[in-house]
Amino acid sequence: MKSSITLLALLVIFSGYFINESYAEVSENQAFLLEGSGFAVTEEFIKISEIDLGLSSQQQRGSTINFVIEDGFITLNDEEFVVSDLEGKFLREGRYIRINGNIESSNGFDTSISFFGRLVEESKDAAVYGFTGRITTSDDSYKVIYTTKLSTLSKINTTSESVQDEQLTIRIARGSSSQGLVDSYIDAGQARQEATISQSSDSALRLRYFSMDRISVEPGSTITIVNDDVVSHSVLSGKENYVDRHDPFTADGRILTEEILPGESTNITFGDAGFYRLYDPDYPWMKIVAYVFPSSDSLTFGTTNNQQGN
Repeated sequence: MKSSITLLALLVIFSGYFINESYAEVSENQAFLLEGSGFAVTEEFIKISEIDLGLSSQQQRGSTINFVIEDGFITLNDEEFVVSDLEGKFLREGRYIRINGNIESSNGFDTSISFFGRLVEESKDAAVYGFTGRITTSDDSYKVIYTTKLSTLSKINTTSESVQDEQLTIRIARGSSSQGLVDSYIDAGQARQEATISQSSDSALRLRYFSMDRISVEPGSTITIVNDDVVSHSVLSGKENYVDRHDPFTADGRILTEEILPGESTNITFGDAGFYRLYDPDYPWMKIVAYVFPSSDSLTFGTTNNQQGN
């Protein structure tokens, strides 16, 4: 009897964690990142699973906004699945999220997913969702449990000076061509210190090949690429090919720069909205993701009623 009461209490607490009066209003034509991790479970084993998706919201009908998943991946242990044909919906002004469709494994086989997320908590710039659902491969059906963060992409605020607006400048780091930012172990401490200063406090510490590896701008914006490396570089846009490690990108023709000599710079203009994956064809580990969408300030995350101490 006592164990039954304890189990019932746990179920009530767990239900209160997900079923709350949280809400999040989302707008049309906006870009988001959905990032998180959790577990994929069958009767025989448990696998670690990660989710990293870039999505763009579409038309709104009533309290529902459709969205398209433009890019990203889902993992099961060491196996990686890339976006094939995924779509979803923000439901009840963002209180819930539904994702359905297909992802593609490294061997080319389609795998279906069906996820449903509930808003748990939020801050002024992001929200936490709890996801459950299924990943169905040709061999198994996994029940998934995720904790994820949904965030809008940071906007580039420009200030007017005379006629022209200030442009965003991206710098190619010295040593990027050799897949390292420093020439010797002695210099590594200084490079790490500079990387720490250049990144926000909530970013994972890593040494980048560009001064920023994710940017968000509006259609028609121009950015400047400055080559601080000791060799020449060029920048193309394309689709990442996860299957072929020797040729990891396929150019799409939207962005193509001339050779950027050491110490020189070039400008890139993003004419159309969408997701751009920029890379150097000679050094494919050097890449940037650009999210190009009209500015929108109407995303607002609401308040929850499940705070501690209430």
